[in-house]
Amino acid sequence: MKTDIQIAQEAAMLPIKEVAASYGIVEDDLELYGKYKAKLSDELMERVKDRPDGKLVLVTAINPTPAGEGKTTITVGLGEAMAKLGKKALIALREPSLGPCFGIKGGAAGGGYAQVVPMEDLNLHFTGDFHAITSANNLLAALLDNHIQQGNALGIDPRQVVWKRCVDMNDRVLRNVVVGLGNKMDGMVREDHFVITVASEIMAILCLADDLEDLKKRLDRIIVAYTFSGEPVTADQLHATGAMTALLKDAIKPNIIQTLEHTPALVHGGPFANIAHGCNSVRATKMALKLSDITITEAGFGADLGAEKFMDIKCRMAGLKPDAVVLVATVRALKYNGGVPKTELVAENLDALKKGICNLEKHIENLQKFGVPIVVTLNAFETDTEKEHEFIRQFCEERGCEFALSEVWAKGGEGGIDLAKKVLKTLEEKESNFKVLYPDNLSLKEKVETIAKEIYGADGVTYEPAAEKMLAKLTDLGFGDLPVCMAKTQYSLSDDQTKLGRPEGFDIHVRDAFVNAGAGFVVILTGAVMTMPGLPKKPAAFGIDVDDNGKITGLF
Repeated sequence: MKTDIQIAQEAAMLPIKEVAASYGIVEDDLELYGKYKAKLSDELMERVKDRPDGKLVLVTAINPTPAGEGKTTITVGLGEAMAKLGKKALIALREPSLGPCFGIKGGAAGGGYAQVVPMEDLNLHFTGDFHAITSANNLLAALLDNHIQQGNALGIDPRQVVWKRCVDMNDRVLRNVVVGLGNKMDGMVREDHFVITVASEIMAILCLADDLEDLKKRLDRIIVAYTFSGEPVTADQLHATGAMTALLKDAIKPNIIQTLEHTPALVHGGPFANIAHGCNSVRATKMALKLSDITITEAGFGADLGAEKFMDIKCRMAGLKPDAVVLVATVRALKYNGGVPKTELVAENLDALKKGICNLEKHIENLQKFGVPIVVTLNAFETDTEKEHEFIRQFCEERGCEFALSEVWAKGGEGGIDLAKKVLKTLEEKESNFKVLYPDNLSLKEKVETIAKEIYGADGVTYEPAAEKMLAKLTDLGFGDLPVCMAKTQYSLSDDQTKLGRPEGFDIHVRDAFVNAGAGFVVILTGAVMTMPGLPKKPAAFGIDVDDNGKITGLF
């Protein structure tokens, strides 16, 4: 069986100019990065802005397991299937982060015959967006420390610096560091921290900004520290905005590449929905809606994280209204939720399936709270049985959801025809009554508790003293009306990754909070989740290599 990278490397790609032309995008609209990838110009967005929007379909999933779900694979395959049915569909995906590519994931471009290409470029440096974000972030950090060194006219309390440096790599030793060691000219000695680039506020700002003007306004508002008297200090006060914008001016433009079947894909924005907001950029999604009849986008990790943030943060801010949701599951993952070890998932086990399907059930219930019609799809594997498929089909239909099997990994677009037809049927016959989960005027604590109870199924929320103090402070500073971005493990509906299925009788434990004033949300840190991941015992990097001809192997 061929690996994903082998399939991708054997693919015959079309020049991206040809792929774009099929959607009315002319060469002057493209800023080319070689033959097969490009950025879309600001002029294109200006030209199409008054066109009516197409339909918006969100792809999400049950909680991820080691058995795999294939959310991006389904998204890509669904786009390819729509093209086979003669529909003008565009895919809007998130960019992969380097950290997981070399850590546990090994890449993120879909899989099998439902991939976006060039796969190696996408999983490595791509068009440099994340490098630009890293540079802008660390420029702000450098300006902040330099301000303190050069007299500290703003009265910044070095003990209350909240802006963190970042790097797009899983590097746990950078979570907590000491900077400024050496002599007097080497800066103020203080504790510092790193986050992974894709969890940084700049990542979120880039994804949520409407245009360069909006980007600058958001960068202005970033809170970097507090003064000795407790007042916030912003990037604007450090005169950082102009230089940061210069670093980000190209990164804000959406990227266009293609699927294996030459369907255009706008790949732009932040991957992590467990520790960040985890959605494709607003600019890419809005451009796709103007260029196509159907836009298929995805949000990170399970629906308790990515879909909730897509609805409550991205849609709220950007005025987007999804018309349908595709909820991805696998037989293997549901059996894993039913208590079957990873090594025994290939055998038919209806009892375990009946036990584990409660995870799918909860995600269906959650998505129904947003008023958007749902199509459940099974990413099919050869080891699945008809009885298992039939049980899940009946389960979904009893709950008012359309159901379809997907075989896009093995068959590409052809394997997604059934799903595409079910999505089209849903778009035609079922009305979306989209609504956010909570209003802006709830208190921050009430918003956290709404998500904890309604989405996670918790009994309540407990707060560490530091979290209590910070939430009160943020409310006093005028940030109480912002939505909340929950940082939580992706592996469980609870904040304990070992609790599979549909946990009950638990509280969500909030240990800290901080405001991303530029992005426009308050981040809530729960459980043991880290904003800087670490590498596993055997990182994916061990298997990655390049031969004498420059051919890469080992990316999954």
